[in-house]
Amino acid sequence: MKFIDPHHDLWQHAVGEDGPKPDPDPAPHRLLSLEQWHAVRGHWPAGVPVAIEFPNDADITQLVPDLYRIALVVLDFPKWTDGRAYSQARLLRARHRFQGAIRARGEVLVDMLQLLHRTGFDEAQLRGDQSQEAARRALAFFAEGFYQGDVHEARPVFLRSAAR
Repeated sequence: MKFIDPHHDLWQHAVGEDGPKPDPDPAPHRLLSLEQWHAVRGHWPAGVPVAIEFPNDADITQLVPDLYRIALVVLDFPKWTDGRAYSQARLLRARHRFQGAIRARGEVLVDMLQLLHRTGFDEAQLRGDQSQEAARRALAFFAEGFYQGDVHEARPVFLRSAAR
């Protein structure tokens, strides 16, 4: 899993003097809100990478027609106890076969990393008081895998061993 430092992130918001631009010009590595994306999707060039910030209370199927154009989806955890973004990530990976990056942002704690990985996240922006070293250790705890299937291996362990 890649850990993101928000001060050195490749993806940047489209902002002007008065805040977010409602209709930003296409440029590589733009991080757009869902509203900005809806405003520009009709004329955004297919070859220009774009990232979308997606709210955790919205229906992820809104992005399905555009997934081939999106390089990164940023899913929000407004509280660490709010797990709707796990479901969104799993749907993007398992049902809609999204191949781009999925980032967790917000109240992202070290304790969440195993489930983030298993549901399809490949990037995390940890909450400021969380340690990246502790996060790396947490990810290594279950290096052998899990009994249940996940987005990386859908079969449970008994089916995997039966196939050998």
